[in-house]
Amino acid sequence: MAIWNLGSINADMVYTMPHLPVAGETLAASGLDQFLGGKGANMSVAAARAGSVVHHIGAVGPEGDWAVARLMEYGVDTRSIATLDLPTGHAIIAVDQAGENQIILYPGANRAISEDQIGQALSTANAGDILVLQNETNMQAEAAKMARDLGLRVAYAAAPFDALAVRQVLPYLDLLFLNQVEAEQLQQVTGQSADALGVTDVIVTLGAQGARHYCASSGQALDVAALPVTPVDTTGAGDTFTGYVLSALDRGLPMPQAMSLAARAAALMVTRHGTADVIPDLKEVQSARF
Repeated sequence: MAIWNLGSINADMVYTMPHLPVAGETLAASGLDQFLGGKGANMSVAAARAGSVVHHIGAVGPEGDWAVARLMEYGVDTRSIATLDLPTGHAIIAVDQAGENQIILYPGANRAISEDQIGQALSTANAGDILVLQNETNMQAEAAKMARDLGLRVAYAAAPFDALAVRQVLPYLDLLFLNQVEAEQLQQVTGQSADALGVTDVIVTLGAQGARHYCASSGQALDVAALPVTPVDTTGAGDTFTGYVLSALDRGLPMPQAMSLAARAAALMVTRHGTADVIPDLKEVQSARF
């Protein structure tokens, strides 16, 4: 099968900071790196490096050819990426000595994707393929409905969190990814806990405590522990986890094994500085010792 990703593509400017700046504070960075990023690009790279066929649906600006080329290098099909007359999205990321981050995001071309572009891409998808979305592009609900009508499984990573965006796609979802804070925010808005949303599979990531899977059909919850590592940069860890879970499910693994493999990938990811460019491949994940 295949994974189709309506996802953001960003240039990530990562600044190494002595601590995260507070309001009104001017703080000198001790380092700067530029990486390919965006939650969408991260998930595409993770799923491709985990062994799946991945088609990325997205947009860049006239200066974004390098990002498309980088996605191709990592094994992502880029034929559904448009070049628009808008700047490529970018993120300014501050990372402190403990690996925590603070992010400013400029969407750019990511928010100008057309319905025709999505329709043309998904017209070649097969029933049973997976469409994954995140809240860094436009056309999320339209794409989710289109995919559901075509018989695809629809997954959504609810970040950056916006209650309205989640509620618009919720009727079409088969799989929902939330972190603990997002799950609490969604419950405040809907009055429903993560296990009562009516979505077949809900995964709540819990940081250093691992992740929890709620299965609507069985009514049971499954906990998968995080692996003990010393983080240097948590940027992209959640995207890596999501991409690996989707790839494992796409390749026919059951949910417990999919989440365990994804936890290993995320654990490796937090020991590295960077985003899409440093996502581990399947061989690294399987051979890593923790």
